[in-house]
Amino acid sequence: MLELFRLEADTQTAALSAAVLAIEDLDRSPVAIESMMRAAHSLKGAARIIGLDPAVRVAHAMEDVFVRAGKGRFTVRPEHADVLLASIDFLASIGRCEDALAPDGPWPERASVLVGRLGDLLAGGAAEPQHQSPTAPGTPAAEPPLAADQAVASTAVVRTDAGSPLRPALPEPTTFDESAPTIPQPFDQIDRVVRVSADSLTRLVGLAGESLVETRQLRPFVDGLHALRSTQVALCDTIATLDERCQAGEVPAAPALAAVLDGVRERADTLLERLTRHVEDFEGFARRNEDLSNRLHHEVIASRMRPLADGIRGFPRLVRDLARTLGKQVRLEVRGEQTGVDRDILDTLEAPLSHLIRNALDHGIESREQREAVGKPAIGTIRLEARHRAGMLNITITDDGHGIDVAALRAKAVARRLVTKPVADQLTDLELLEFVFLPGFSTKEQVTEVSGRGVGLDVVQSMAKAVGGSVRVASQPGRQTVFTLQLPITMSVIRALLVDIGGEPYAFPLTRIDQIIYCGHSDIRTIEGRQYFDRDGASIGLVLAAQILDLRAVSAAPDPMPVVVISDRGQQFGMVVDAFLGERDLEVRPLDPRLGKVPNINSASLLENGNPVLIVDVEDLVRSIDNVLTGRQLSRVEFEGMARKVLRRKRILVVDDSITVRELERQLLQTRGYEVDVAVDGADGWNACRRVEYDLVVSDVDMPRMDGIELVSLIKADPARKHIPIVIVSYKDREEDRLRGLEAGANRYLTKTSFHDETFVHTITDLIGEPIG
Repeated sequence: MLELFRLEADTQTAALSAAVLAIEDLDRSPVAIESMMRAAHSLKGAARIIGLDPAVRVAHAMEDVFVRAGKGRFTVRPEHADVLLASIDFLASIGRCEDALAPDGPWPERASVLVGRLGDLLAGGAAEPQHQSPTAPGTPAAEPPLAADQAVASTAVVRTDAGSPLRPALPEPTTFDESAPTIPQPFDQIDRVVRVSADSLTRLVGLAGESLVETRQLRPFVDGLHALRSTQVALCDTIATLDERCQAGEVPAAPALAAVLDGVRERADTLLERLTRHVEDFEGFARRNEDLSNRLHHEVIASRMRPLADGIRGFPRLVRDLARTLGKQVRLEVRGEQTGVDRDILDTLEAPLSHLIRNALDHGIESREQREAVGKPAIGTIRLEARHRAGMLNITITDDGHGIDVAALRAKAVARRLVTKPVADQLTDLELLEFVFLPGFSTKEQVTEVSGRGVGLDVVQSMAKAVGGSVRVASQPGRQTVFTLQLPITMSVIRALLVDIGGEPYAFPLTRIDQIIYCGHSDIRTIEGRQYFDRDGASIGLVLAAQILDLRAVSAAPDPMPVVVISDRGQQFGMVVDAFLGERDLEVRPLDPRLGKVPNINSASLLENGNPVLIVDVEDLVRSIDNVLTGRQLSRVEFEGMARKVLRRKRILVVDDSITVRELERQLLQTRGYEVDVAVDGADGWNACRRVEYDLVVSDVDMPRMDGIELVSLIKADPARKHIPIVIVSYKDREEDRLRGLEAGANRYLTKTSFHDETFVHTITDLIGEPIG
């Protein structure tokens, strides 16, 4: 029951706080007063059920204030906000404390003080006394109110582009007019909800994704049925043509054959008709299932989405209290508060966004006197705006303050020895602004409770990178500062670029790609043993993706080369991939935790055909590249060397215990242009295979230590070598011997008589091609 009360208290106190802030903006409409009265009444009833008497008393006293205000017997004024907010803080805090039900705790005394102060409001309607209110543990004490002419301007005002407030805040502030007609809007008119564990919802998302993938695999079956129907149509046409020619006498046929042909034609037409119906039925079934799976997947993903308003309900109060602390007058505007955000991302947004708002209040917004001196409105504005754009969630926080002092940034960077003065003088404004995201970096000379500790913006960037997003800053001196967060709408589905690396598909999240380009071999230059190419005036280091991921390069680097440019914390690299495979929306699936942290890999997904694809961890990739470069372990992108590797002479291992046979096979193959190594038996051959990479193995069967069948079995059982073609050449030509060799995994089984008619050489060529690739 106490847990249920906590949930209700969180919702109702958020509504009350938003309503009190609206009162500070002179919103005393009947709808606003009615909403506050009902919220206080609900809290009183909930507290009474679980026996929280202090909460009952405070909620009852607040209800009395709002009831009298609703009847016109009391006017709620902005200067009453402090005592009302202190009471709301009390109700929000008491449910979270373990000693809330303890009879000897501090709560009854604090409740008595708050009830007395609320009674004083009703007794005389006087302004708030100039002393701090007792607050619940862990909540800040209320600041003394400002002068009467500043009371309204110093509060936070929440506005939205759609004319609707942060749910469950109140409608747009309006001037109170008792004669104006009002439309009742019940406070508790919200969607019905049920509590579902996050793990259960994650599994449901995974199952919906699997269902979507499986359904899409019906499409190849439909295409196959269409192809079968086309074949059947062609067969029916052929039979009809033959029948017509027989009847016309063009093709001589006996009467019995003509009758049979008529029957075949009739049956073929019947089969075609039935096949057509089945194709149409199956195609309709596949289409309906794909539509159903798409809608199911969409609904499941939507169930993970929550409006941005759920994560920023405390921001109006934050702006209000902080503005009073700093002696500034600030208005908060919120646009797009109903924009859907993945619940996992929303849970991580509060801290970075609050950092940005605190910075805007302390660093950006000027005092009233300073703003009036430069011709600005006395009240500063901080605008938080959210929208979906190009498949991403864009959140901007804009303040109309004095902007970021780029000269101070440059001086601070030099003073902290982040760059030398000559380098700092050459940096552009955009490059200098990137310094604000470094850990411990702050231009505030004086450390206060609000700022100056150098903690905040690096947290914002870390959060954005952690969810696969980015953050940018722009500033106009004297006018405004804009922070833009670009985040994925959901962490369950990402938009990614598929690339081919070492013959396998890999996915790069689009939000972590700086650009993709084609780079020619002639554009590469080498400096101090490392390779670079120029792009937009910047030198970008170049590495092979296959080498970083420890994969085999399956082909020479083409000219031009496909390059994915990635970066993290100022480090930028170009990764040479084998090919670009296009963009996809991928269902993100976490790796099995038993694998631990897989280097350079973040998660996995499934393609439409059911094949798995690994999603890279760009931050980890950049670290790996930097570590390899620092350790001088990264070889150059040797384009000519790679080409020579692909065009090298193919290498064959000959395994036979007979020196005569070994020499004969070696000479036959070398004469044709192959490189040939020899081994005296199966054990020697197996050791050679583990040391050298061969294109093909030729082996005898009967050998000491290890025979050919065992050698074939070992090679085919090794995942790294099972692709190697194997030819068995033996004197044994019985069928059971041949079957034994082929069942072990050999690709061909020849007898040693094949040397006389070039069957042996032709077999090698058929399996691996000409000697030079």
